[in-house]
Amino acid sequence: MKPKYSYRNNFRIYPAEMGTQNFGNLQVRAVTPNLVPVPGATVNITAPNEPNTILEQLITDDNGITNTIPLAAPPIDYSLEPSTVQPYSNYNIEVTAPNYRPVTVNGAEIFPNVLSRQEATLIPPPEPEDYALYVIPPHTLFAEYPPKIPEDEIKPTLETGEIVLQQVVVPEFIIVHDGPPTDPAAENHYVRFRDYIKNVASSEIYATWPEEAIYANILAILSFTLNRVFTEWYRSQGFNFTITSSTAYDHKWIPGRNIYDNISFLVDSVFVNYLSRPNVRQPILTQYCDGNRVQCPGWMTQWGSKALADQGYSPIEILRNYYGSSIYINTATEVSGVPASWPGFNLTVGSRGTSVRIIQEQLNAIADNYPAIPKVSVDGIYGPRTQEAVRIFQSIFDLPANGIVDLPTWYKISFIYVAVTRMAE
Repeated sequence: MKPKYSYRNNFRIYPAEMGTQNFGNLQVRAVTPNLVPVPGATVNITAPNEPNTILEQLITDDNGITNTIPLAAPPIDYSLEPSTVQPYSNYNIEVTAPNYRPVTVNGAEIFPNVLSRQEATLIPPPEPEDYALYVIPPHTLFAEYPPKIPEDEIKPTLETGEIVLQQVVVPEFIIVHDGPPTDPAAENHYVRFRDYIKNVASSEIYATWPEEAIYANILAILSFTLNRVFTEWYRSQGFNFTITSSTAYDHKWIPGRNIYDNISFLVDSVFVNYLSRPNVRQPILTQYCDGNRVQCPGWMTQWGSKALADQGYSPIEILRNYYGSSIYINTATEVSGVPASWPGFNLTVGSRGTSVRIIQEQLNAIADNYPAIPKVSVDGIYGPRTQEAVRIFQSIFDLPANGIVDLPTWYKISFIYVAVTRMAE
């Protein structure tokens, strides 16, 4: 009897007769809190209406990653215009491994023609029966959420203690209050900054949209968030967090949700950017609304940004259409929590110097936990073996595997290096 499918480069290939069905792709990664892989974890995927029937069972490899599988999804047209039909399918994902606390995600959202990545953080249980459960609510573009309460896009700088930074700094972590600011029962979450931006973008816009619209929305989310960081907005009011998950005050952030591959890559590529106006030091508080259920003159509308992208507008043209011609893309010169900032140029075969040596040292430390990455000589010379180590790193961590250390690769190497070398802490 022939198998129903085969694998090619970790992607499951189905027979031609299944070609009429719409599919989205899913990959699951199991890691510890320090991003060390958990190999041999079992991943069960079920449908919400049949939770006892396992649709797929996967096992993580030595890098803590499963094969990528297709899952049925609705037609893409439902996500390209406002629709009363849910434009994504939902699946439940359970991840278990011996001596680790199980993780269950109910309601992961799968769009057609998009690769979705589900990360499960596994920790040793304080008690044998302990487990982590995440229930993913409907997407903000599909369900009713409180509209944003308007604020000034530039915060006053004369109030004592409000502005505490001399320059815009991209933080390593932020603290997210999972509810309205005054809800004392809402939990605070310590979240890596880039993971937060990826989560918000995946929760606020559809990953099926044109790249120009996704890019414009990511820049708005980045600028808004960095305004909260720069102005210490909530801390200046006596709160102990950076931002909330309430759409009435900030963006929608959802604990445990899946992230879309195209959104993840764009965030890794532009996370040091934000929106500025001339002679204004702080990032602009770029507020927005959906433009369908809620209208917001003077702000960007999410559906409007998609329509402009369809017409050929670039990301900055989309943003200037809503926020005015004076707005421009700025770059933070400091990124917290990394040993060294990107040198400002790509590292390729033939490159030499301190920056190459830094990458080689970091890759060797990462290889202690990801043995597929070959160890290299720390000689400051970017040769074929360093190129191969970079290429394998990129293939493991969802970057184009071209063997070139560009900005996204530099900071992803630094990000993983810092995480895995903090194990002793």
